[in-house]
Amino acid sequence: MKRIIPFLVFIVVLNSCTSEFKPATFETLSVEAPFEAEISATYSKAKGNNELSNSINSNVENAIIETLNTPENKKDLNTVLKSFNTEYLTFKKEFSEVSEPVWELHIETELAYQSEDVITIAISTYEFKGGAHGNDKVKLLNLDAKTGKTLKINDFIKDIDGFTKLAKTHFIKSLETNKKNLTIEDFFFGKPFQLPENIGFSEEGLILIFNVYEVASYDLGYTEFMIPFEDAQPFLEIN
Repeated sequence: MKRIIPFLVFIVVLNSCTSEFKPATFETLSVEAPFEAEISATYSKAKGNNELSNSINSNVENAIIETLNTPENKKDLNTVLKSFNTEYLTFKKEFSEVSEPVWELHIETELAYQSEDVITIAISTYEFKGGAHGNDKVKLLNLDAKTGKTLKINDFIKDIDGFTKLAKTHFIKSLETNKKNLTIEDFFFGKPFQLPENIGFSEEGLILIFNVYEVASYDLGYTEFMIPFEDAQPFLEIN
């Protein structure tokens, strides 16, 4: 089985909370149903059956599904897994003469950060339906810790233009330590620097991750760097 989230070095941070606010607590669940395809799903779920936990769990499940190459009408994770297995069985039946490796679908989430304001959950998925290689994708999901609602970048970063300039500086700085002697010209396909779709919180600062193909060729894989809190703080709406 392909190992996923090998590069995430986040540490969960539980800041002190007031007596009036009870933060969500999480458990890790695994899907253990038998499938002919190689399918696994291990994900974080907020405990309890209240408005906060239900909102968190709904948004986490939706975010997982959004990372997959699945029809838009599949809004339930168990249905998605069963559908993937059915598609594999149909393929095997229709192309029985073709010798292809077993299809794979692996899902893993990690509670990366939690404070009174924000929860960041890292979602990693891997799909393989034959061919040269599978499809890896990472999503950093930021949630309002009090409501469970999904946070967009404008909800926690002010002055996007200023933050983009800061991020570019740290991106270039991160390249100075790489062993491949890469420069910013090796990224963005000739276009100006841009923020990644994935920006999330960690203990030390903001983590920025470009997915495979997002700003560079497949060979370069994921591109990840960090902006320390002391530098990012002037641009943050929340902590």
